[in-house]
Amino acid sequence: MRRAIELAARGLGHTSPNPAVGCVVLDASGQLVGEGWHQRAGGPHAEVHALEAAGGRARGGTALVTLEPCNHTGRTGPCAQALIDAGIARVVYAVPDPNPTATGGAVTLRAAGVDVEGGLLADEAAAGNEAWLTSVLRRRPFVLWKYAATLDGRIAAADGTSRWITSPQSRADVHRLRALADAVIVGSGTARADDPQLGARLPDTEVTQPLRVVVDSSATAVKPGARILDGTAPTLIAVAEDADATHLEGLAPIVRLPRAADGPGLDVPALLGALYERGVRSVLLEGGPTLAGAFVAARVVDKVVGYLAPTLLGAGPAALGDAGITTIARALRLDVTDTERLGPDLRITATPALHEEN
Repeated sequence: MRRAIELAARGLGHTSPNPAVGCVVLDASGQLVGEGWHQRAGGPHAEVHALEAAGGRARGGTALVTLEPCNHTGRTGPCAQALIDAGIARVVYAVPDPNPTATGGAVTLRAAGVDVEGGLLADEAAAGNEAWLTSVLRRRPFVLWKYAATLDGRIAAADGTSRWITSPQSRADVHRLRALADAVIVGSGTARADDPQLGARLPDTEVTQPLRVVVDSSATAVKPGARILDGTAPTLIAVAEDADATHLEGLAPIVRLPRAADGPGLDVPALLGALYERGVRSVLLEGGPTLAGAFVAARVVDKVVGYLAPTLLGAGPAALGDAGITTIARALRLDVTDTERLGPDLRITATPALHEEN
C-alpha cells in the first residue's frame, strides 16, 4: 500500500478535478505483477493501468488501491467492474470514496464475491489526497495559504521593498506549490505592487499551469500589459458586482461577485464557490496581508506554509492583516505538521487544530 501511495503522488497536479490514486496488483502467490496511477483527468484510472500491466497474472490475485475503486461511468468506466472482469480475488483500499457519484465500489466488489478490506494506511493515503478530499466534503476548493516573511514576521520593508526576503531555494519551492494547485490567488495590492506573473516554473518537469486569479474588487489593479495577462496560463479577474470593468473586456475573463458584508474586498465564500463551479479543487493563496486576513476571518484556510528567512526588519507590513481576531481566546490555533530547512530559510507547514476546523 505504501508503494501505491507513492505511485498516487506522481499524479498530483495533473488529475484535478479527479483524485490522485495509485494501485498495485499482486498475483495469487503475492508477487507484484502490475502497478499504475491516475496520470491525468479523463485518462485511465490507476486500477486500469495496473491491471493492463499485470495481464492474466491478475486472476486470483490482490489489488491494493489508495482509494475505494469507483463504481460509476464517467469519462472512463467503473474500476470496480474492471477488477471483477480481471478476476481479482481480493481488494484492499485505504480511503473510502466520499464522492456520492462514485461510491459503492466496495459493495459491488463484495456482491461479485471479491474479498474486500478497507482502511489500510488510510491516514497516509488521505494526506496525499487532502485537496481532493476537502473539496468533496466541503464543496469548495482546498485552500493553502503561503507566505514568505522575515523572522519577525515582516513581508516587506518600511519602504515597500520585498525582493528578495527568502532564498532561491524557498522561491523554487513555491513553484512546486503552484504546480500542485488548480488556481493561484492574489489581491489587488499584490497585483499593483509586484506585477506578478504567477506561472509555475519547474525545470525538466511537465507542469499543468494553474488558473491565475486576481481579486480586484474595484477593477483598478489589472492594466493592459500586466504580466498576469501574458498567456502563460489562464487568468480570471474577480471584481465586485457594481464595479466598472469595461476596460477589462477582451483582456481576461471576469467573474462578478458580491462585496464582503464586513470589511473590504469580495465575499470569500462566494469567490471559492465560483472557482469550485469552474472545476477548481485546490487554490494557493499568495495574496498580501489584507486578502490573507479575509480568508482567515472566513475560516477557509486549510493549510499554512510559511517561509521564514533569518532576517529582521522591525518595521513594514506584517504577513497577516485583520482577520477579525480581537482577543487571544479567538486565536486560530495551528498544529505544525512539518518543518524543513530550505537553504538558510525555515519552511513551516501547519494546519488548523481539529477543534478549529469548519
